[in-house]
Amino acid sequence: MTDQPIIRSSDAMTSKERERAFLIGAPLAIVPALAFLPAIMFLIIFPRIEHGRVIGCIVVPACAVAGSLGLWQLALGAVQKPWGIFNVLCVGALIVLLVIAGYTGVFLALLTLKI
Repeated sequence: MTDQPIIRSSDAMTSKERERAFLIGAPLAIVPALAFLPAIMFLIIFPRIEHGRVIGCIVVPACAVAGSLGLWQLALGAVQKPWGIFNVLCVGALIVLLVIAGYTGVFLALLTLKI
């Protein structure tokens, strides 16, 4: 068995690719995460507009898909070597996303206790 590195130099991301992963991944992950809670609250649970539940059933999966793609981009940009500023920015965006997911989960859990 030969000792080969896990990441070969041809597989490593260049600095431009890490920059692109951050610039595409951060908005693609954070914006749907911010839109998820209002979409659930004002379109599905307590619909404020006509046909809100139908619109919510389209918006919520779209937020989930867009957020997943953005999260994938951020995760790829965060772990690539050599370390640089865009790795740190990707990790920072992942931390912001973790905080958003945390308060969304707590809010929805508290909502279930009141219903």
